[in-house]
Amino acid sequence: MPSNKKQVFFTGEILPEKIAVSIAKHSSKKDIGAHSIFLGQVRDDLIDGKKVVAIEYSCYEEMANEILYQIREATFSKFELSCMHIYHSLGRVDSGKISLFVFTSSKHRKMAIDACTFVVEEIKSKAPIWGKEIFEDETYVWKQNQNA
Repeated sequence: MPSNKKQVFFTGEILPEKIAVSIAKHSSKKDIGAHSIFLGQVRDDLIDGKKVVAIEYSCYEEMANEILYQIREATFSKFELSCMHIYHSLGRVDSGKISLFVFTSSKHRKMAIDACTFVVEEIKSKAPIWGKEIFEDETYVWKQNQNA
């Protein structure tokens, strides 16, 4: 992966410690007035009477990295941000655990919030990332993205 592109994908859940470290690293940046954070968490939905216990994420990593880079560039072009981070899980993530972490920072809250929302919607609509919802009996269905 080229050095100008940040590592986005991590195996397994995104740990709370990673989120805390990301937040802490920004406390020294005194030109930032607002952060917006989106945390995507695996739900234990009930589908056809079966409880979801995990999602197993996969992707076409080379293409996904390129699309996420394009989303990053488009976001910086559209919004006045100080910084932005995207982290997405691959592999199995149990219900209740975090699988997507988007973090935007700017001088003002509206810009940070709007940018964060934009990034999440772009990822959901454009990135070649798929999830299998795993049930208690280890059967699965392919997850359908919803716009809500």
